[in-house]
Amino acid sequence: MQQVDAELSRLDRAIVNAFQGGFPTVERPFEPAAAALRDQGVDVTADELLARVQHLDEEGILTRFGALVNAQEIGGNASLVAMHAPPERFDEIADQVNEFREVAHNYEREHPHLNMWFVVSVADEDRIEEVLAEIEAETGQQTYNLPKQQEFRVEAKFMLDGPIDEGDVDLADLGPAVDPTDKTTLTPAERDLVIEIQGGLPITATPYADVADALDADVDWVIETIKRFNEEGKVRRVGVIPNHYALGYTENGMTVWNVPDDLVSEVGPEIASLGFVTHCYQRPRHEGVWPYNFFAMTHGRTEAESQQRIQQVKARMDDFWDVEDEDWDSLFSTQILKKTGIRLAERAEANTE
Repeated sequence: MQQVDAELSRLDRAIVNAFQGGFPTVERPFEPAAAALRDQGVDVTADELLARVQHLDEEGILTRFGALVNAQEIGGNASLVAMHAPPERFDEIADQVNEFREVAHNYEREHPHLNMWFVVSVADEDRIEEVLAEIEAETGQQTYNLPKQQEFRVEAKFMLDGPIDEGDVDLADLGPAVDPTDKTTLTPAERDLVIEIQGGLPITATPYADVADALDADVDWVIETIKRFNEEGKVRRVGVIPNHYALGYTENGMTVWNVPDDLVSEVGPEIASLGFVTHCYQRPRHEGVWPYNFFAMTHGRTEAESQQRIQQVKARMDDFWDVEDEDWDSLFSTQILKKTGIRLAERAEANTE
């Protein structure tokens, strides 16, 4: 398989590697960002950097540019759900499941029984069980709820061959000093900001000022709030969000493990430290159907690379206990059935003071 990053320019690859997080929260952020690239040996001006990010966005190399909002911290809840869809009814059931507006993502995965995997996102935490009951009534198939019990890593970064291949440019400290709070609710103004930026920032020389104009708000308040949200965890990171399929990361492997319960807290941080693991959680088992309690998502640009990474996860697991064949599995996605994103507006609205 040809790697897509080979078709990108040296500057393109530097941008993708450097700015998947840690983009400056200052009024004209492309100026310090360009200076940081020059410090790394990539000669570019602020205007050239802006133009190239615009190009990458237009070409679909990026899904968006801006703040990656952490839906879990904004309000409401979400859960991963598995289901068996008989082959002769698979398309019918996929359509039925996808009709539910609460279903944000839905994938077909390779598994002899649980071959449909979707995410349910709701504004009211109690609504998840109701939605699953409605899906079961509609499809006639049992659902298996797999809510997150512990989160060890959510950092879907995809590095390319080229400059700054460790992605070690972090300018998140630039901008105003802010005082993080422990508030779990949003003010009406914060809710409006979340809704405005959830799809990305304008790719302009002054993105935060453009957001402020759209909200009829003060630009300093917008910058300070996004920076504070970043430090509080309401925003996971600010930067370029790549389309990993466009970068050639087409092998999407969900590895699942039956980790001894008393080892989960030790195993979790260790597996999460592997740079190619993008998501890492503890989730519940379902007796007789689903014996696994630990999920680690890996991505690769070829089948060989993906399998190599999965074996690295297994090798690290073997450091903690003797992993048998029946203790783990890897489920590759074979089809995207739905991908609409989390409905942040509803969740933010429900969590507004």
